[in-house]
Amino acid sequence: MNIFYFIDPSESAYPVLSVPSCDYRLRLLGLCNNFAYVVMLSAAHDILKRQESGNATNSATVAVDFQVGNSSNSSRYDCNPVSTAAVLLADILPTLVIKLCAPFVIHKLPYGFRVLFCAIMAATSFLLVSFSSAVWMSILGVIFASISSGLGELSFLSLTVFFSRDVLGGWGSGTGGAGVAGAFLYAGLTQVGLSPQTTLLIMLVVPVYCCLLLNNYTDHVIFPLNVTEDRTTGPLTFTEKLHIIKGLLKFVFPLGLVYFAEYFINQGLMELLYFPNSSLSHAEQYRWYQMLYQVGVLVSRSSLCCVKIRKLWALSLLQVVNAVVLLFAVGYQFLPSAWLVFVIVLYEGLLGGAAYVNTFYFISKETEDRQREFAMAAASVGDSLGIALAGLAAFPVHRYFCSL
Repeated sequence: MNIFYFIDPSESAYPVLSVPSCDYRLRLLGLCNNFAYVVMLSAAHDILKRQESGNATNSATVAVDFQVGNSSNSSRYDCNPVSTAAVLLADILPTLVIKLCAPFVIHKLPYGFRVLFCAIMAATSFLLVSFSSAVWMSILGVIFASISSGLGELSFLSLTVFFSRDVLGGWGSGTGGAGVAGAFLYAGLTQVGLSPQTTLLIMLVVPVYCCLLLNNYTDHVIFPLNVTEDRTTGPLTFTEKLHIIKGLLKFVFPLGLVYFAEYFINQGLMELLYFPNSSLSHAEQYRWYQMLYQVGVLVSRSSLCCVKIRKLWALSLLQVVNAVVLLFAVGYQFLPSAWLVFVIVLYEGLLGGAAYVNTFYFISKETEDRQREFAMAAASVGDSLGIALAGLAAFPVHRYFCSL
């Protein structure tokens, strides 16, 4: 029995319902939405290594071995000439632009159209990176993944306000699941011998599945049958939106700081935390760092039903401590093995996921009904801003250590 029907999304306020099937759908769409973004970050080291290998051999072929050692580099850190932060910036800057601008105008587009567009962008990103023969083509593919993830995230966060706050747990769990699924599948398939190109082509199944999931959502947003329109309130004015943004700063700043610290670790330091005596190659160590980080994110983003943390600044400071410790670990190389780094990045993921899901839970709880849809979309800029700043900070750090 179909419990959904179509209504016009232009209205800004509806009664809130608790619908298990919506939680399930948001879980799936959360996984689809973040999958391409996570895979591109997991593949960052390989993407850059591939282009370096291609340039070194002056070969036009795409089927280059991504895992060749960086023999041309005399640095003790076995660095790529370009930091993985380059991939991070390509993966986050389009998202940041979308999140800064879209909340003011995006309500004019139906949710179904937005999400179908996101699925197409994700599929295109996999194809571009798989068949790329130059750095610019790979980066363009990453940009497409960023557009997909950014537009999808602010759309689904806005969509959650039409249901009970419990669905935030479903969305958070889905996005956390995307992290584990993307990082684990990429690391696992390449570990068993598949080339990164083949691995990315296999992963096309996820955005294709998302398109199938949305095959009848192209014109309208879906809500349960007993949702009725509330016409007692009008749309928010521009001045009201600016006032809401001012009130969100107490949430946006801690969230941005958490993500600045963790992505400074992920794309500025992880590549440099290389242990030559390990049984894992450099590329393999990097992939498993990313995977364990995503496991931590999944656990903490799924924890909202068990524990809620209002002190968001505490999570921010703990994440900053993580970044400082690992920065010194890169500089002084006092960590004995990759196994200790595995534990630290798992803990890093726990802090980041907890900050994300609790931030949006308390925004939903403390914002007035009429303002909630816009507030959820606008606050999503916090993590993207922190990630973008982390990518910029990672460049000079990478250059400094690789010059040693």
